Amino acid sequence: MKLRINTDRIIGKRDPMIYGQFIEHFHRQIYGGVYEPGSPLSDEDGFRRDVLDALRKIRVPVLRWPGGCFVSAYHWKEAVGRERKPSFDKAWRVEDPNTFGTDEYIKMCRKIGCAPYICTNAGSGSAEEMSDWVEYCNLENEGRYAKWRIENGSATPHAVRYWSIGNENYLGGEIGAKTKEEWGRLVEESAKMMKRVDPSIELSAAALSDVEWNVNLLKHAGRFLRWISVHSYWDGLWQENAPADYETCMAYTKTLPDTIQKVRGLLTAMGLEKQIRIAYDEWNLRGWHHPKVDTALTEEEYLQPRDKNDLNATYTMADAVFAACFLNMCLRNCDIVGMANYAPVVNTRGLIFTHPEGIVLRSTYHVFDLFVNYMGDVAVDGFAEDPPVMNALNRKTGETAMVDALDIVATRWSDRDGIAISAVNKDPASVHTLVLEPAYAGHRVRIFTVNGPSPDAFNDIGREEISLCAGEPLVYEEGMELRLAPHSVNVIQLS
Repeated sequence: MKLRINTDRIIGKRDPMIYGQFIEHFHRQIYGGVYEPGSPLSDEDGFRRDVLDALRKIRVPVLRWPGGCFVSAYHWKEAVGRERKPSFDKAWRVEDPNTFGTDEYIKMCRKIGCAPYICTNAGSGSAEEMSDWVEYCNLENEGRYAKWRIENGSATPHAVRYWSIGNENYLGGEIGAKTKEEWGRLVEESAKMMKRVDPSIELSAAALSDVEWNVNLLKHAGRFLRWISVHSYWDGLWQENAPADYETCMAYTKTLPDTIQKVRGLLTAMGLEKQIRIAYDEWNLRGWHHPKVDTALTEEEYLQPRDKNDLNATYTMADAVFAACFLNMCLRNCDIVGMANYAPVVNTRGLIFTHPEGIVLRSTYHVFDLFVNYMGDVAVDGFAEDPPVMNALNRKTGETAMVDALDIVATRWSDRDGIAISAVNKDPASVHTLVLEPAYAGHRVRIFTVNGPSPDAFNDIGREEISLCAGEPLVYEEGMELRLAPHSVNVIQLS
């Protein structure tokens, strides 16, 4: 395939927050994940050093917390200060010790070097409770909540810039679900109070690609918002943990742009496309497995099955290739997509798996390493001639989708010369080649690749099949074919 690149035609400068992450009080994400006081692998504050090091390597820009569904019954005041008591988490039906709360979260963000992004309780909570949280985090010393923070050891404000009102309050199963009319009014009043506390904060609110829900939200609260929050999981495994195979996951990539296109169109129609950007603040190929949370009577039925989320064999090159295609989509739409948060970052379906002796870096971790550390920050126009296509059978529906075998995005750097091209080969069996036009004869070229020996390769304790490898530097010659291996994620750098 020939690729023509025009570096003068700029799509947009990508916000580094498209490489953001998310963590929730679910299963082993917090306790036994990032936070494990008493472990020989933890630091003096109880944070796993190996996890922090891995997160610093991929330069996590923003971390959304504490949920997720968890937040819709979470009362932040129970998890700050010296006197903390456990509470029953009504979202996931477990006891939370409340030893990890706002101050611990902020401390973790500072250790990683990322911006905090707090999601508030718009389920069982209130506008006042949300604005009290802003007081605690952002006011210098006015009022009882800022004084409480100082009492708790933080004389300097936490300065949390990003706040989300609610999680998935449009879902009937969410604690404190709302109708579209209720939602618009609650967001309006909550935003009003939160902005009165600190006018500098940037607010998001739960949305989806439903026109009526979003119109009602934006009509009431659009003037307060800088973000609109959307979520997607393509391989829904909530009740049955039957992960889709590689080919089915490639069929899912055909629908990747749908939500962005719908939300972009709505924002444009309402004249808000310059004011409000999209925060894709929960996304993953695989939905989390939590069966019978509403109906089961025993932990064997609803709690123990969650361990299946941590089966490392699940996270293959299918997850890596899909994640790369998602990030390519964000780059193509970086004029309006300003944040995306992989859900979650540790354990469950996360990038990193923790165990008592260390960590496993799953296939998707290496994709973030590749994009964060090797891609440029300015997306530019690229045109493919005769792109190869492939048929992908969705074995869950029985339907076959014709999808592009290659997913390509070109970038350049704003602070130095050079080009970096994300080139994803979805084809499970065939090599595809890329020829660059106009010719870059004389340029140095190097390919960085994430891949494994098969589409079903995975990493586990004592098993590393998927990694990021750097190819040998070459001098590009006119007409040279750049080889893209099957089921691979590549960044081609030209300098």
